Amino acid sequence: MLFQLEIPTPINQPVQLPLLKEKGIELWIKREDSIHPFVSGNKFRKLKYNIAKAQEEKHSTLLTFGGAYSNHIAATATAGNIAGFKTIGIIRGDELGKDLERTLAGNTTLKHAVDNGMQLKFVSREAYRNKTSEVFIKQLKEEFGSFYLVPEGGTNNLAVQGCQEIVTFEDEKFNYICCAVGTGGTIAGLINSVKEHQKIIGFPALKGDFLTSEIQPFVKRNDHWSLQTNFHFGGYGKYTPELIRFINEFKAATNIPLDPIYTGKMLYGILKLIEENQFDRGSKILAIHTGGLQGVAGVNQKLKNKNQELIQI
Repeated sequence: MLFQLEIPTPINQPVQLPLLKEKGIELWIKREDSIHPFVSGNKFRKLKYNIAKAQEEKHSTLLTFGGAYSNHIAATATAGNIAGFKTIGIIRGDELGKDLERTLAGNTTLKHAVDNGMQLKFVSREAYRNKTSEVFIKQLKEEFGSFYLVPEGGTNNLAVQGCQEIVTFEDEKFNYICCAVGTGGTIAGLINSVKEHQKIIGFPALKGDFLTSEIQPFVKRNDHWSLQTNFHFGGYGKYTPELIRFINEFKAATNIPLDPIYTGKMLYGILKLIEENQFDRGSKILAIHTGGLQGVAGVNQKLKNKNQELIQI
């Protein structure tokens, strides 16, 4: 096994809201966030076969990339620690490395990564944009020696293979499968694994229409999925008081915690589409909870500094 522990089978939790009853629609949430506190949801799925490959190739070190509040960085550090790997995180923003003690004191994600043995290297945003270039990778190998490279966000063919396991035969009753979209690996796995009668709807957390072309190389079909690009709330890592309020109201009504980077935007979008009658009466919708809750502490610190409403988890 990848992790030396039993992985719980995520349950499908029904959502009970007046809007759903009014519209005659069923909404369920697959609680992938229950897999592990830090290697939860799609992060476990994406890392599962990558770590197996790294073990097969006899690597001792995992190297990956991410921002200062990256769920992927926290997950890779944790998974690497559990599986016995050294881990290296290439972090966007060289200013964060100038006073590491202060950075870690104010950033629970990076502190967790360091506590799990991850070595951090901070690079400028300009250098980070070139992270996939052969020159940059060669420089990293000269500095750190041999390593198994896990892409930013974890998305590659092995990650898609892992995400294909999210939906099971028990989910065949659903007409629609919804997920948040970051780098595209999760939705690609869903696209490849669902049945003919099911449609996939992705809710990008980023601005722009570029994700379609990022997803297409990983999928076998293009006739049963779409992206809803109007619910990014300003772009990746951006959120508004309206979104925070929605997340807290949803938690109070359902006892399901959401994060403001991915799952909060997805659920807001799903309910808005239901309100606008974009789903037929009788539709059965399954929303994938991809985790990401570890990042809420960092967001709450920012909200607290601005004297704004905090996220309840």
